[in-house]
Amino acid sequence: MLRKRTRPADPQSGQAMVEAALTLPLTVFLILGTLQFFLLLQARLLTEYAAFRAVRTGSVKHGDCEAMTHAAIAALLPAFTRTDSARRLGEAFYAHKDNLYQPQKDSGHSGAIVWISRERPLRAELREDEEESFDDPARYTRMADVVRLEARLIFWFPMRIPFANWVLGRMILADMGLRNYNHVNPLMPTQVAQWTRQTAFSLEEALGAEMLQRADRKEYVFPLQANYSMRMMTPPRPQHFQTQNCAPAPGTP
Repeated sequence: MLRKRTRPADPQSGQAMVEAALTLPLTVFLILGTLQFFLLLQARLLTEYAAFRAVRTGSVKHGDCEAMTHAAIAALLPAFTRTDSARRLGEAFYAHKDNLYQPQKDSGHSGAIVWISRERPLRAELREDEEESFDDPARYTRMADVVRLEARLIFWFPMRIPFANWVLGRMILADMGLRNYNHVNPLMPTQVAQWTRQTAFSLEEALGAEMLQRADRKEYVFPLQANYSMRMMTPPRPQHFQTQNCAPAPGTP
């Protein structure tokens, strides 16, 4: 009676499974990470444009914070919501005009959309006769006499690509020196990652605190920044400079 011979297991099949288990997570991360980086690039360009729009609006509206914030949000809407028609654009602006993310519409994100920090003019430098002397040519004898509106805009860009946002969010916190992580890289569980920073990050403490609060809520954001400066076309009014920065930016009493 003939016995059925069993073929020995192919050792290469086991090796292929091990290689797939090692490379598949990396491949997935590369694909998702590439998508997230492209979205970050788009958001970075929109941040530069939003800073221009905010300063441009402030220069013609006496430095009004509300007008500057609305101009910035209108420029940034394509980065985190649908604006493919006039109706959707209007609905998106109406939902976010208070400078707050809507958790039901923005993938669970909450908090401020932008911070606007006005670096010039300073409140202490505003003249009492600003309205009367603004258009007087005799006032401007030096370049330093020109009233310029300088602002820094911080866009809290929501990272919504799964897995990639988790990794990048922790990398940002570690790079900023806000948290020290062990085994922060999920792709290499045997590697101990110690990412620290020797000096303090150049952002205000309030920005770091905001980053930590959002991370605790599992809201992964990237604080994109842009600066812009422009000569004011209207005199700055004291009622628009009760605080140096536009709430809720750091430095606002």
